Amino acid sequence: MSAEFTVEVPVRYRDLDPLNHVNHAVYASYLEAARTDYLQEVAGLASGGISFVIATLEITYERPITMGDDPTIALSVSRLGESSCTMTYDLRVDGDTAATAETTIVHVDPETERPSPIPEGMARRIREYEGLEAAA
Repeated sequence: MSAEFTVEVPVRYRDLDPLNHVNHAVYASYLEAARTDYLQEVAGLASGGISFVIATLEITYERPITMGDDPTIALSVSRLGESSCTMTYDLRVDGDTAATAETTIVHVDPETERPSPIPEGMARRIREYEGLEAAA
């Protein structure tokens, strides 16, 4: 397994709610930024070639993120199936967890918009990066 995959996300003024906390819905956008970077850098997915949809999204909020914070998202793949992938996230500020999250994404055929197998080259790169065993 290689080094932990992390992405820094900027807090923008428009992300804030009336209490000057990052709005709960914005966390999903932060996860999307991290997930997209992971798929491009680790899995080799070409920019604009995103062929995954979100099947599930769960976020647990631990503490608010505010303007001036520099959030970092640590991301890993906890399960890699034939057509789906479960990713776990740790949103951190100054090393402390602000939220944890999990998504399951499903690879889809762009023409049929139906689940389809994750391309083997992409799956192999994820397995190698994460130290996962190949599916039997």
